[in-house]
Amino acid sequence: MTKPPAPAVPSPEPLPRLAGGRGPRGLRSLPALSYNTHRALVLGLTFLAYALYHASRKPPSIVKRELARSWPPFADPALLGATDVAFLTSYSLGMFVAGHLGDCLDLRRFLAFGMVTSGAAVALFGAGYFLGLHSLAFYVVAQVIAGLLQSTGWPSVVAIVGNWFCGRRRGLIMGVWNAHTSVGNITGSLVAAAMLGYGWGWSFVVPGGLIALGGVLVLFFLAPYPQYVGFGPSPIEPVTDESTDGEDISAAGGAGKDRRDAVGIFKALAIPGVVIFALCLFFAKLVAYTFLYWLPFYLSQTAIGGQHMSAASAGYLSVLFDVGGIVGGVLAGFISDQLNARATTAAVFMYLAIPSLFLFHAYGSTSKATNIGLMMISGLFVNGPYALITTAVSADLGTHKSLKGDSRALATVTAIIDGTGSLGAALGPFITGFISRKGWDSVFIMLALCALVAAVSLSSHVKTEIPQIIQKWRNRSTNTQNGNADPGVQPLLVDES
Repeated sequence: MTKPPAPAVPSPEPLPRLAGGRGPRGLRSLPALSYNTHRALVLGLTFLAYALYHASRKPPSIVKRELARSWPPFADPALLGATDVAFLTSYSLGMFVAGHLGDCLDLRRFLAFGMVTSGAAVALFGAGYFLGLHSLAFYVVAQVIAGLLQSTGWPSVVAIVGNWFCGRRRGLIMGVWNAHTSVGNITGSLVAAAMLGYGWGWSFVVPGGLIALGGVLVLFFLAPYPQYVGFGPSPIEPVTDESTDGEDISAAGGAGKDRRDAVGIFKALAIPGVVIFALCLFFAKLVAYTFLYWLPFYLSQTAIGGQHMSAASAGYLSVLFDVGGIVGGVLAGFISDQLNARATTAAVFMYLAIPSLFLFHAYGSTSKATNIGLMMISGLFVNGPYALITTAVSADLGTHKSLKGDSRALATVTAIIDGTGSLGAALGPFITGFISRKGWDSVFIMLALCALVAAVSLSSHVKTEIPQIIQKWRNRSTNTQNGNADPGVQPLLVDES
């Protein structure tokens, strides 16, 4: 006898918006929006916000050749690497603090503040061109300030999206959404390369201005969680203040009492899977950020089809690595949802990244078409697991069952994982500045070894997921034979407790 099909679970109806017009001023000036419209707006605004964050990080890689050629003291590539490591080290250290603050404060205001001040810090580096400054200390300090301020971005946007989206398709949704990283890199490369002809300082000032404008949009139109605009029972005890014109300020630090506690770093580290995925991301992000900061320079130093290209042309060509990264992020999210296996998906991608890196280095100089194809394949396998871990995995772990629903950990967990990854991101570009003196062969060997360590670090999770994958597909085959629909399961992270 065949079993009756599992009953469909109805989608929850959005609750009506609460009276009183709570929420950001921009939203209060609009007609009442539906729940799904709010979700689309959240996706769009957070996509734009983090694309602008990444766009503002691209100028250093685009202007490297120009700085090395004409702007003392940057004739030595190692000094260019020093500014990169200054940014990334302060970024990674700031991430641990920013994540906890994001779980304590109003995410909208925190994100908007970070964007506006980050724009000012990016422009500060470019100001060195207009002021004729040649002090290495000035540029290092500017990058340290920029790194600290930019650390506000990632924990905030992941927490906001995690507040609005959950369930079986989280990997796919966040994989598509994570295209903001590559879109930002592409946009930043194009803008910085276009401005280079007017003087390299403009390559920093314009992206800095764009992210500041994005911060204004976030301040006026972003709702960081459904309860902020009246959907669902609020975990916040509302408090209003006449100085905010009736705006709900209960989520702001010190302005209202949150019934849930923001978890500390040590409690977040105890969540099963956080340490393992953080270690993996350390090496995965080392590889990804080495490409982010050094690919345009590498392309400008390599004869492709027998010809060298200008710094601007190399910047334009390098965006195709991020095009491959967009596909990789979406594909990794989709596969991990279908297999119910985040770790296995990430590990397989990192293993495949190893041969793709060697092929790109060995044959990328044959012709421009070959270079483009191999570059996009490398981007797919390098950025796929990086995107998966920093989005869906972080969101899954930040809402882990061990928290029992009474704690806020999304931003903190995201900060721990991405902060650890950012330490690797700081190390990769820095040591590349020294290793590249011996030739690019040594750089690609280093990248391949890091990709291998990233994949191997997930072995314990992969061993647990493989039997589950096999059992799931056996059940699906049995259900198909019996005429039953596959009810599916939520993406699972290994419980080591």
